[in-house]
Amino acid sequence: MGTTWTVTLGGPLDEAQVAQAESIIAAILAEADAVLSGWNAASEISVINRRAETSGIALSEALYTVLDAGTTVQEETGGAFDVTVAPLVALWGFGADATITGRPSNAQIAAARSLVGPHMIELRAEPRTVRKRVAGVRLDVDAIAPGYAVDRISEELLAAGYENHIVEIGGEVRCQGRGQGGRAWRIAVERPQTGARTAQAVVALDGLGISTSGDYRDFRVLEGRRISHTIDPRSGHPVTHALASVSVVHRSVMLADAYATALMVLGPQEGYTLAERLGLPALFIVRVGDGFTVRATESFDRLRLPAAD
Repeated sequence: MGTTWTVTLGGPLDEAQVAQAESIIAAILAEADAVLSGWNAASEISVINRRAETSGIALSEALYTVLDAGTTVQEETGGAFDVTVAPLVALWGFGADATITGRPSNAQIAAARSLVGPHMIELRAEPRTVRKRVAGVRLDVDAIAPGYAVDRISEELLAAGYENHIVEIGGEVRCQGRGQGGRAWRIAVERPQTGARTAQAVVALDGLGISTSGDYRDFRVLEGRRISHTIDPRSGHPVTHALASVSVVHRSVMLADAYATALMVLGPQEGYTLAERLGLPALFIVRVGDGFTVRATESFDRLRLPAAD
């Protein structure tokens, strides 16, 4: 899926157990790549994106699950998250299908926006199908698929008896059980700055996941200005507000992944208001001059550890 992964298992484990865990992990990653990855031209989603018909297309269980969750978040966030955003992402030079190196014209943006929106697809559960309302519609699940794969790996490891583990794909993390010394796993939220890695906050997680969306690692410099990879599906443009990163904690890393992206689109004020309304534990880090201000929802503050812990 165009990113990296790590899995940490709590021990002690013998060689056979490690080999079994590696087999579980490899199988799920292979499935995710074969179904959900826009970076794999042969994947299910890539094949669907190349199909021009507007009749129903059969879906695997994995792709249906991700699209169903994505459309739910799309509705909850007023379109700030959108599984049809692919044409805009590519137009601004991001993702596997990047189509431009300069600034797109207003006409190009308008053309891409005509293929993006909550009514561009029709999703059905029985049978599992998706129908494009316009032939050129393309799907993009890069902001939710890593979280789905994290959940699947964690669930399968737990079912196989690996009660203590951390699963991470592209920065989306799920923690289960305990780490060294019998303490809940500690996860640091990075300060969103380039050139250094510093913890802004630390949370203790067990049976929970965390996802962070930010503008400080994946960006382009265009005409002397930094262009965020986070595209607002509603405007067709990269976000320009001062929100540098937002982290969301949730039992479902798939949903945390999607919510973090949506809140990043909405920005520090609208995003915070929505997070509180939805009861999401969320941490917002906002640029102010050369520094940052930090604002957390009440539910996130309950998970945050004291600085000395």
